[in-house]
Amino acid sequence: MEYREIEGLVRKCVGGFYTIETAEGPYTVTARGRFRKEGVSPYAGDRVRVSVTDEDRTGALIAIHPRKNALVRPPLANLDRLFVVCSAKDPAPVPLLLDKTVAAAELSGIEPVVVFTKADLSGGSLEKLAEGYRLAGLTCLLTSAQTGEGIPAVRELLAGCVSAFTGNSGVGKSTLLNALFPELSLRTGEISQKLGRGRHTTREVELYKIDEGSYVADTPGFSTFELARYRLTDKGKLIEGFREMAPLAGECQFASCSHTCEKGCAVLEGVKKGAVSKTRHESYVQMYQEIKDVKQWQQKKGNA
Repeated sequence: MEYREIEGLVRKCVGGFYTIETAEGPYTVTARGRFRKEGVSPYAGDRVRVSVTDEDRTGALIAIHPRKNALVRPPLANLDRLFVVCSAKDPAPVPLLLDKTVAAAELSGIEPVVVFTKADLSGGSLEKLAEGYRLAGLTCLLTSAQTGEGIPAVRELLAGCVSAFTGNSGVGKSTLLNALFPELSLRTGEISQKLGRGRHTTREVELYKIDEGSYVADTPGFSTFELARYRLTDKGKLIEGFREMAPLAGECQFASCSHTCEKGCAVLEGVKKGAVSKTRHESYVQMYQEIKDVKQWQQKKGNA
């Protein structure tokens, strides 16, 4: 059996098997043992080199090219945008969960886009919350799969990018994807059922190709957020996950300012003046309180 090496993109990871998109079509490969020994796992979105045979279109993954970014959970690499999805109701918005996800994207070098679904059910209640994200300089869209509101704007942001949709369970990620791309209806329904079964969800992530150079992943829903898994355990760097507050932090009276309660804090002054959303700052304070006592060795363990 003759093997040759080619380049490709990891489109799907399931149970140790990886679907690789190449210029010559898809191949199904396994990862060589050295990756396991080195503690390296291939992620959907990875650019890779594979050794393949055309006889049965299988082979082995032999190299993972350097990543520009990565998320541990769900396991995705080289994302351009992370669409953080939150619903107007059923379930109601949880700003802290939303801000944790946005901060994780920011600190991972991924452009976050905040998307509120079920806008037709909000009765206008989303506007104030959405304004806080726009004030921060984030793209924030109100959408409705029922009325079509915001759908073209989301579609435009997906063009030419590798993106993922993430958010709390039940916010309507798959429904939004179906409204964007009706041809994915059956597949997103099937993957969502698979992804809804607890602890195995992170092992099944797939990038869907929506056009040349554009891919999107529907990811597992979650109801809790483990800061350690998203490298959000360094209290000194946390402020960098809040793009509207980070520039102000450098103007604080004391270098050791936590930006939570100190006199002379430029971030708190920004909240007073309306330059920083009070809700966003409250999320920062809650996150800071969660991690303020985390030791350096614990940070390393959480970031592994």
